[in-house]
This record gives sequence, C-alpha cells and structure tokens, in this order.
Amino acid sequence: MRIGIDCRTILDPAKPEARAGVAHYTYHLVDNLLKLDNKNEYYLFFDKKAKDIDYFRRDNSTIKYFPFLQYKKFLPFAYSHLLVAAFLGRQWLDVYHSPAYTIPLAYSKSAVVTVHDLAIYHQAEWFPRRQKFATKVSVPTSVKKAKKIIAVSKSTKKDITKFLKIPASKVEVIYEGVDKRVKKNLKVRKKYNIKKKFILFIGTLEPRKNIIGLVKAFNKLRKTSVYKNYQLVIAGAKGWLFKDIFKTVKDLKLSRKVIFCDYVPQEDKIGLLDAADLFILPSYYEGFGLPILEAMRQGTPVICSNITSMPEVAGQAAVLIDPHKIKDLSQAIRKILTDKKLYNELITVGFKQAEKFSWEKCARETLEVYERVAKMSPKPRKRRARKKV
Repeated sequence: MRIGIDCRTILDPAKPEARAGVAHYTYHLVDNLLKLDNKNEYYLFFDKKAKDIDYFRRDNSTIKYFPFLQYKKFLPFAYSHLLVAAFLGRQWLDVYHSPAYTIPLAYSKSAVVTVHDLAIYHQAEWFPRRQKFATKVSVPTSVKKAKKIIAVSKSTKKDITKFLKIPASKVEVIYEGVDKRVKKNLKVRKKYNIKKKFILFIGTLEPRKNIIGLVKAFNKLRKTSVYKNYQLVIAGAKGWLFKDIFKTVKDLKLSRKVIFCDYVPQEDKIGLLDAADLFILPSYYEGFGLPILEAMRQGTPVICSNITSMPEVAGQAAVLIDPHKIKDLSQAIRKILTDKKLYNELITVGFKQAEKFSWEKCARETLEVYERVAKMSPKPRKRRARKKV
C-alpha cells in the first residue's frame, strides 16, 4: 500500500513544544508505524516550513512537502481545501490519514481521520469563535467523507455518533500510548522554584480544564497539614480566558502557594510528574487524558474527573471525583495525602494500568484500519502516458 499521513501537526520535531497534544499523537504514531511496518510505503506530508525532519527518513518512508505554502496566509480556504487536495490526488495513495480531525474538502479518495475530542460541541463557550467554520463545516464534512474514523476513546466515539450523526460501525476506537523510555529532568524543583512537596496539574490554561475549581479546592485545605506542607504547581501554556485563573489565585491570596510554570518541555513534564506527590486532572471534558497515564507510569497517584473519557483511561487506578463539586475534590486530596495505605495502593495499580497502553499497539491497530480501508476501495492506478504519434 501507498499510505499518506498528514504530518503538519508535528511542525518542527526538534522543538519540544511540537510534541504536545495532536502533535504528540502524530509523532509517536508515525514513528511506530515506520518501525513495525516494512511492507508498505509511507508518504509523509509536511509544510515547507518544517525543519529537522530527517528523523522520519527511513527505508519505507518518503518525505513530501505541500506546495504553494505562500497562498496559505492570503487564501487559507483555497490552500487548505483545494490546492492541498489537488496535490494529494496526484500521489496515487491507497489511504490518506489525517491525524487531526479534517481532510481537504475537495479530496475524494480513500481517507482516514482521527478525532481526539468534540469538547466544542459540548460547550461552545469553552473556545474562541474563530473555530466556528471547523465546527460547522470542515469537521462534519470530513468525518462523513472518510472511509473510517479513529476515535481515541469510547467516550469520543460516543460523541462522534451523537453530535456528528456517524454510524458507530464506521468508528474504530484506538487508544493512545504512553512513552516507555523517557528522559526526565531531575532538577525541576530548582528550575521552577518549588520549595515543598507539591500537587501537580498539567494542561492548557483554559476553562474546560477546571483549574479554577482545583485552586478553590486547594484553598479549602487552609486549616489542614496539606495546605501547610504542600504547594500547588500548575504547568501549561496560556489558553482561552486564562486570566481568570490568575485572578482567582490573587483574590484567594494564594500567590505564595501556587506556582505557574507556563508550558514545560517534555523532559521537564516527566520530571514534574516523577517528583510530584499527587497529580490532578479535574477537567470538565477530556477526549483521552494522556497525563493520567503518564503520571501513573512515574509512580504518582492520580485524582481525575468521573466524566467523559477519564474513568475509561484511569480504570480502577485513580480516585474519581465530580469536577463540579469542589468540596469532594478537596476531600479527595486530603484523603490521599494522609492515608499512606491508599497512597501506596494507587501507585501499585497505577503502574499496572499504564502498562495497558502503548504506542506500538496504537500503530498496529491503526495499520489494521488502513488495510481495511484499502480493501474497501479500488486500487488507484497511475495514468498511462499517451503515445506520441
């Protein structure tokens, strides 16, 4: 098979910030596909601005660059949906995979699309209005055109069938993986000026992550030993409406107890997860929730929400709370940090839960989807050159 994968979400693999979110998924999926599959040909599509992509040059891969990048700024629709589609059409692919929700609207050949979450369909106010076109047009059209859709959790699959009216039989659930061999910065305490034991949150600073709820839950522990002995560390890039989080910390006079690290590179992220005494993901919505597994792999107990994909990913290895009930979150924090038996049990079962998820398994199951899609459509054939008369 000739398999094409849109790798533009990876951007520059040499830059640590290119490994977050969808980029992280694309990077590890492609890396593992190239390692395990020497039978098929992979065509990896980047923008011309991508740098240092030699890592992906293998015997079974060909790097391709989308042309006409200069039109993207001035004619974004024409570039994304017409020019890119025309270029892809000339590659004679058996399967084209977009790891990030959408395929060019004008692309008519066999395609697979990955949907990571549909949070915007739950609460539109969690997101800026500029995403309206994607919500109303490009995402719904893409999933209808695709031969198969990959959902990163059963929860996300449920949302796809509910909000986008897609038959369940068209959606395959393939979980993300956890890095088994990771580098970690062992000096994160010094780097981020963390003076005490600490509770950790990692994620974009935006409303759906419920960081304000976490700050208020921590504040409720003022009269306990937990408040006295622990700091709250919040690591993540500033997102939509982030200023409300800083205002809450200031209003509650928690500036000395709460540390904001901003975006942290991967080695620092793993270092923080390893050094933390407790990891909390109190989100209102997650399509998967990879930090839950990353924390478990580092031997750090986890509290997470009991809604959307989080119970599915955490299994029995985390304490689940209702994210709308600040008191429950506060009590869970205190319980874990003062109950040594529970604390150690969470570490043990957390290791076992994290072992169930791997990028190699993700790649193998994705390859199976490609094979099924290729069988669903006639094999593309190159046009024969006309004979000169």
